[in-house]
Amino acid sequence: MPHLSFVFLLLAVACLPLESGRDGPTVQPEVQEFAETKSEDTQKNKKQITKLSQAEILEAMMLTSRAFREAAEKIQPSLVTIESIGGVGAVQGEIGGIRSQGEGNSTGIMLSPDGLVITSTFNFIQQPPVISVITSDGERRFAKPLGRDDIRKICLLKIDGVENMPVPEFMDPADIKVGQWSISVGVGYGDTNPAISMGIISATNRVGGRAIQTDANISPANYGGPLIDIEGRLIGICVPLNPQSNAIGAGVEWYDSGIGFAIPLHGAEKLIERLKAGERIHPGFLGIRYVPNKQGDGLLIQQVVQDTPAEKAGLEIGDRIVMLDGQQVDDVMMMKQVLNRFEAGQEVEIGFVPFEKQETKKVTVKLGIPPLAKGELPPLEPPKIR
Repeated sequence: MPHLSFVFLLLAVACLPLESGRDGPTVQPEVQEFAETKSEDTQKNKKQITKLSQAEILEAMMLTSRAFREAAEKIQPSLVTIESIGGVGAVQGEIGGIRSQGEGNSTGIMLSPDGLVITSTFNFIQQPPVISVITSDGERRFAKPLGRDDIRKICLLKIDGVENMPVPEFMDPADIKVGQWSISVGVGYGDTNPAISMGIISATNRVGGRAIQTDANISPANYGGPLIDIEGRLIGICVPLNPQSNAIGAGVEWYDSGIGFAIPLHGAEKLIERLKAGERIHPGFLGIRYVPNKQGDGLLIQQVVQDTPAEKAGLEIGDRIVMLDGQQVDDVMMMKQVLNRFEAGQEVEIGFVPFEKQETKKVTVKLGIPPLAKGELPPLEPPKIR
């Protein structure tokens, strides 16, 4: 197989604007004029490129398609299908008229040879008491939930009694570049062969610096599944995220929109250890309602919820929040984005101007755990399996 860089060079050539001539395709005049300003080496390269035949361009496209398939095949042994049994309808409504949120088969990735599986918390919105996992060898095994991260929307499962399970190769986040190819892979609708979608890395350090953004399709078909590079290395775990909300199910409204997110795992050993220990990581909760201040800078506090970190810190209705974690906040979106960087239990410094005062004060607040989201129910006790 030709080197991938050559394949993508040919593919790029296929996108050049062409016009017909007696001797076959030629570069249009405006492209020709641009090329003439380049060096002699560039001229030689251009002449070589324009001599490519339609057959060579078609071959490049076919080789590119093969490269995507081979990348998916490399990750497939570590791909698992997750089946949830029972549960409650914690979230109403359907996704695109297809199925209820959190319902049906979903995707996961084998994280360790001894049976640790990572997936998305979205797959358990219905809070199923029984979870089974179908591994790449076709075996169905029961899995138990360990910890979960309600900020990154990932969770950890454990299959007992297994060893030497295939795990993926991880891509170092330092090597992830904006504009590189990305491929989402999933078996969320129960297909034997995974569905794949191609795109590029649109941005890094999104959603509080925790996520990678891609325009490859991210949807319930691959939530919990891998986002990989052209070599089949794991970039991250596909999840639904909304930079403005940590609510249950938030982010699914963007599915297949060209705005998708994945959580990188390389270098996340401390996070994985917390999940292995059964910890549940909550988003930070302050306990206020606020609106833009029409009379000046900052955000105006409209409500302070009783017995919350905000009330304990002395914040009151009418106060203006002007700084959060050392960053000026003048609009609701910015406030939410900064606050979403923090977990429950972490401390954040707030700069505020008390009602009818001019002097800015600072207070350090330890963020709390948010109350149950609207419609979320306490977890069910798993039934005994004989």
